[in-house]
Amino acid sequence: MRILLSDVAEQRHGARIREAVPDAMLVPVPPEGPLPDPAGAEIAFVTRDLFAGGTRHRLDPRFLRFTDFLQRAPALRWVQTFSAGTDLPVYQEMLARGLLLTNSAGASAPAVAQTALAGLLALARQFPRALDAQRRRAWEPLYAVPEPREVEGQAALVLGTGPIGQEIGRLCRAFGLRTLGVRRDADAGPPPGFDAVAGFAALPELLPRTDWLILACPLTETTRGLIDARALALLPPGRHLVNVSRGGVVVEGDLIAALRSGHLAGAFLDVFAEEPLPPDSPFWGLPNVIVSPHSAAASDGLPERVATIFRDNLRRWQRGEPLRNLARPLA
Repeated sequence: MRILLSDVAEQRHGARIREAVPDAMLVPVPPEGPLPDPAGAEIAFVTRDLFAGGTRHRLDPRFLRFTDFLQRAPALRWVQTFSAGTDLPVYQEMLARGLLLTNSAGASAPAVAQTALAGLLALARQFPRALDAQRRRAWEPLYAVPEPREVEGQAALVLGTGPIGQEIGRLCRAFGLRTLGVRRDADAGPPPGFDAVAGFAALPELLPRTDWLILACPLTETTRGLIDARALALLPPGRHLVNVSRGGVVVEGDLIAALRSGHLAGAFLDVFAEEPLPPDSPFWGLPNVIVSPHSAAASDGLPERVATIFRDNLRRWQRGEPLRNLARPLA
C-alpha cells in the first residue's frame, strides 16, 4: 500500500499510520528537488502543511507542486484531504477524473464552532464599540444606549447542519439561544444541537424571525450568492451575521450596503470572496465588522484529528469497507 504525502506529514504522522496499517509504504514528496516515483501509489494524503501560507485564491507553491504531482500518479485511486470543504477546483478536477475524494469533515468542528460563538458574543457584547473607544483612549461604558441585548431567548438560524453546524448549535443552546438549522434534506429531522430544521426553500419565512444568521454551509450551486440584498432585507433591523463557511455564499456588495445603512447591526466574517482581503476592501473600515483572516479552524489539535480520520479510512480501505466523508461534485 503506497501512500503519497508531504515530508512534513511523513515525519508528523508516519509512525501512527504504520501502526494502524503495518503494510503501508509512505512515499514523502519533498517541497523542492527531485520528485519520487509515483508508480503503484493508489493513495494520497493532502495535509494542511501543504496549504499553510496560501489562500484559496493564492495557493501555496508546495500545494500546487503536490497536487500537480498527483495528476501524474497513474495508479492513484483515492485522495484524503485535510479540509472539510472540497470546492477548490483541484478537488473538483479529481472527482471529475473519477478519483475517490474524502474530506475531514468534523475535524475542524470544535475550533470553527468556538470561533463562530466568539464572534457572536463579541458582537452581542459590543466589543467593536469598546475597541473603538480603547483606540481613542475614551472611557465609554456600554450602559449608554444602545445597551447590549441579552442573547438568551434570541433565535440563531444556522445554515448548514453538518459537524460544524451541529457544534455551533450546541454552543448556541448552551448560551440560551433557540437554534434552527437549515439543511438540504429537512425531512431527515433535526440533528444534535438544533430545536428544529427546515429546507433552504423556507428561508423567506425564517429570516424575519432570526436574530443571528450563522453561515456554516458548504459552497455549492445552491448556496452560492444565497445571502443577497433580498435575504438581508428580510432580517429584522439590528440583527447580525456570522460567516464561517465560504465568502461566495454572500453577495458582498449587498452585505456592505446593509452594514453601512445600519439595517444589519454587525457581522463577524472569517471568509471572503477574495482572499487575502484586499487592503482597499470596505470591510476593513466598517466599525460594525470584525474581520478574521480565514482562521476559524486554526488549532494545534487539528492535524491529529485529521490524521485520525485518515487512519480510520486506511483501515476501511484495507478491509474493502466504505470510506468515511466521501466528497461529491458541486451541485
